[in-house]
Amino acid sequence: MCGIFFSLCRAHSVSPDPGTARLLRNRGPDSFGTHQVRVHADDDISYEATFVSTVLSLRGTAITEQPVVDEASGSALCWNGEAWKFAGQPVTGSDSQLVFHNLLQACNTSPNGDRELAQRQTVNVLFSIGGPYAFVFYDARNRYLYYGRDCLGRRSLLQKHGSGDELIISSVCDNSTGESWAEIEADGIHVVDLSQLAGQGPLCTSHIPHCRQCNHADQLHFNVPFTKMNDKISTSGFGASPTLPIINQLQSSLSSSLALRVQHVREASNLAQDQHQSIDEARVAILFSGGLDCTLLARLVHELIPREQGIDLLNVAFENPRIHSKLAPNESPYELCPDRITGRASHAELTQVCPGRTWRFVEVNVPYSQTLAHRTEVMTLMHPHNTEMDLSISYALYFASRGSGIVRDDSDTTAPYSTSAHVLLSGLGADELFGGYGRHAVAFARQGYAGLISELSLDFDRIGKRNLGRDDRVISNSGKEVRFPYLDEAFISFALCLPVTSKCDFAVPQDKDSDDPGTLLEPGKRVLRMLAWHLGMKGVAAEKKRAIQFGSRTAKMETAKTKGTHILT
Repeated sequence: MCGIFFSLCRAHSVSPDPGTARLLRNRGPDSFGTHQVRVHADDDISYEATFVSTVLSLRGTAITEQPVVDEASGSALCWNGEAWKFAGQPVTGSDSQLVFHNLLQACNTSPNGDRELAQRQTVNVLFSIGGPYAFVFYDARNRYLYYGRDCLGRRSLLQKHGSGDELIISSVCDNSTGESWAEIEADGIHVVDLSQLAGQGPLCTSHIPHCRQCNHADQLHFNVPFTKMNDKISTSGFGASPTLPIINQLQSSLSSSLALRVQHVREASNLAQDQHQSIDEARVAILFSGGLDCTLLARLVHELIPREQGIDLLNVAFENPRIHSKLAPNESPYELCPDRITGRASHAELTQVCPGRTWRFVEVNVPYSQTLAHRTEVMTLMHPHNTEMDLSISYALYFASRGSGIVRDDSDTTAPYSTSAHVLLSGLGADELFGGYGRHAVAFARQGYAGLISELSLDFDRIGKRNLGRDDRVISNSGKEVRFPYLDEAFISFALCLPVTSKCDFAVPQDKDSDDPGTLLEPGKRVLRMLAWHLGMKGVAAEKKRAIQFGSRTAKMETAKTKGTHILT
């Protein structure tokens, strides 16, 4: 995980202000680096380029400081990402070095200064990366500047709209009141032709789009690494629960995604050699509501990392004055939160099904006074998102990711605890891919399978715009990286290719008296529920979907009349 700041300005160099620098350091506490260079156009016009990167080292056995600079050519890279695969092969060690090496090769091998070929080769390198990323890359040899996000938008990147002859990019912004920052869309890569810099007026910028099944083969573009959702509706699948081969394929695909994300974590920090670290210290924690998606991840992670490593389950609960205003003398507002109740039940089931593992259930309890005290910080981090729903969700992610709370032993004695994990797993993406929202059932009731497929496609296509950049900014402020196993490219391809009847067949209603899990379990995300059942997690398999803001009690803290779409001021 890294923080990126970049500026390209004609009049003078621009560095991050103190507030933005603080937020960048929060994201990357292991290293802070700056690189400045003067960029010259063809007609002797020059601009000042400033690169700033902070680093949270999570991969490899040494910290790779950024920006990464090639002294021979002057090219530079600010990289905030995780290249899990390159050209289809798993990446080991420092991915930033591998990405930079391949970008330099792409730029330096074009014959006779063929800038168009260099650009195509650069696009091919970026297309070969499997995993989340945001980046700024300066190709000094061919005088191009590239910046953008992966096709899902799993990492944050913002752009400040200032005067026409400047470009300012940052992972975060120190702003909560509407200054002119906007998220860079996850719809392609942006390119500034530095040879065409002008003395005044806007920068010469082009856009290389992401395409799914693109019809313009002659246009420079990225082929998105997964197809459109399977929209074929076969009546032969009606009334049939997901088969065991499909459940086994689901487990294999999700386990492969998890393996990339939970193994070889934080090796450069030498946790095992630190005398102050216990043998069951956690390197991975899970944002844990106790629901189906996150508990299924926990169950599968158990099979992938050494048994002596603990796994922390971060369960957040809030004091909500609107709901908890009249508590009995011995009642805790936190223990009344739905996600605390569900979390305890799922934790107990994990402990029973997966013995021999230290499962720490970390109670992150947030008094209302703390919610108010951190309101401005949370609004700053989630900006430019600015609705009541954004704030409710961001509160839960902000405090959960801090990982500070209490743990209980078998005698119910509590002790303060802060997670040592720098990698957090999120179940985001499961609802969008497998039909977990109430509106999916409504869409089926109104328009049948065609309506359900349309709603699923809409939800998946807008997941980056609605969630991912915001979540990355909020969670990373704690010096931790969130990883989304359900949003692995290969897993997405598997999920999108499945017929809808194998994922969430709402034509087969739930029968709570049935002995067959295919009908006993509710239709939403039925294939995931079947997998949980298959893995021995029968209570989790039957758990109902609950939105994070309602489960943790962050929604509507002052008045029940507030709508999630209400714009904050």
